[in-house]
Amino acid sequence: MSVTGLLPLSWNQGFLRAWDQGDETGPFGPRYIIICGYRLTGPVDPAVLQETLDEVVVRHEALRTEIVRDGDGHQVVHPPCRVRLTVRDLPGDDRDRRAEELLNDAEAEPFPIKELPLIRAVLGRFDDEDAVLGLVAHHTAVDEWSIRLIMRDVAHGYAVRTGHRPPPLPPVPQYRDYVDWERTGAGGDDNERALAYWRDKLAGAQVLGTGTDHLRSAGLTKTTAWRRFSLPGTLTGAVRDIVKETRSSPFMVLLAAYAVYLSRREGTTDVVVPSFSSGRGPARFHETVGSFFNYLPFRVNLEGCRTFRDVITRTRLTCVEAYANDLPFGQILGVAPELMTPVTRDDCAVVAFQVFRSPLGGEQGSAGALQYSVIRRRRVSQWDGGDVPDGAMWHLEIDSVGEIVGSFAFNTNLYGEQTADRMIEEFGDLLKRLTADLNAPLEF
Repeated sequence: MSVTGLLPLSWNQGFLRAWDQGDETGPFGPRYIIICGYRLTGPVDPAVLQETLDEVVVRHEALRTEIVRDGDGHQVVHPPCRVRLTVRDLPGDDRDRRAEELLNDAEAEPFPIKELPLIRAVLGRFDDEDAVLGLVAHHTAVDEWSIRLIMRDVAHGYAVRTGHRPPPLPPVPQYRDYVDWERTGAGGDDNERALAYWRDKLAGAQVLGTGTDHLRSAGLTKTTAWRRFSLPGTLTGAVRDIVKETRSSPFMVLLAAYAVYLSRREGTTDVVVPSFSSGRGPARFHETVGSFFNYLPFRVNLEGCRTFRDVITRTRLTCVEAYANDLPFGQILGVAPELMTPVTRDDCAVVAFQVFRSPLGGEQGSAGALQYSVIRRRRVSQWDGGDVPDGAMWHLEIDSVGEIVGSFAFNTNLYGEQTADRMIEEFGDLLKRLTADLNAPLEF
């Protein structure tokens, strides 16, 4: 029995329906998942961990919400149910690698969207004082921001149950509260101004597609492979220096470099790159678990740019304007209907680009006597990981020891392994050259 009637989908959930490929692939398939791993130091009681995970499902409705795709689609909130917690002993001396392999195994395991709650956990134990916790959730219910909230709440509940008295957790608006806000005209006149911005900004624009190795019509079996890599600390240092000098963000600088890369690869100066915003709206929803992320197009015209500094200046302006006019992607498509035309081509796909920097805590902390820290430096690639619904995606971030760590996820029915490796190498080499001298002449 459900605890609510029929609730509408959010704009983001409606956008995901445009990529619906059934129950086996795509955003409603069993591999459209998100995972985050934490290293645990101190004694872990699996029974207490189970209780805290179950309590998180009570606290956050999105984790027990069914998405029904019939007709216009709707969602139904169900009563709390037990989280599947798997406990494993991890042998071997290379514990960092074993931790990554545990996460890769968990990410490769199918997670049907009809299997509530939409979160699982795996606990891998090296010994009584060293363990790994992997939190796995369906991406239709959870984004990366939400994973941090979940881990914070798990830590809080664990501390309480082991005799500690942490500060109380803040109250939580539910995801359906956000949907109500969004669907009842959120933004008002600001929405109209934002729509006018996108109508003008994207006039005649199409997302820049990337040629594929295999035709879609070839019907090859699809998995999503993840090639993981890192760039040296000296390069990260150069990016950080440029961030300060140009009053930009790491995302702006890295996006500017990627725009140059795409311009040279595809032979055009009109570059439209899809990325993501948090999509969370007012601050009151910053404590809410849900699928908030929003697909956002960034259009950078490189014509007339003589140096990388010029590209950064244009990219920075584009980013500031785009974030100031953040709207659900479905609304943006309403005023730019030709934007996604490349995805209809047989020999082309869209490659998204994101630089993730969590604004929240949840990177490290304590749960009573238990300490935890997020696993950032994943280096073990995998052939079958969490699904990218169509095409490919870059995921970059600057880690705590000063390296750019990243993943390039790609659909194997469209791209080959050698192409992915070549793109990673080419982008890294170009980034090194561009950041060495902001004022060096550019060639397109």
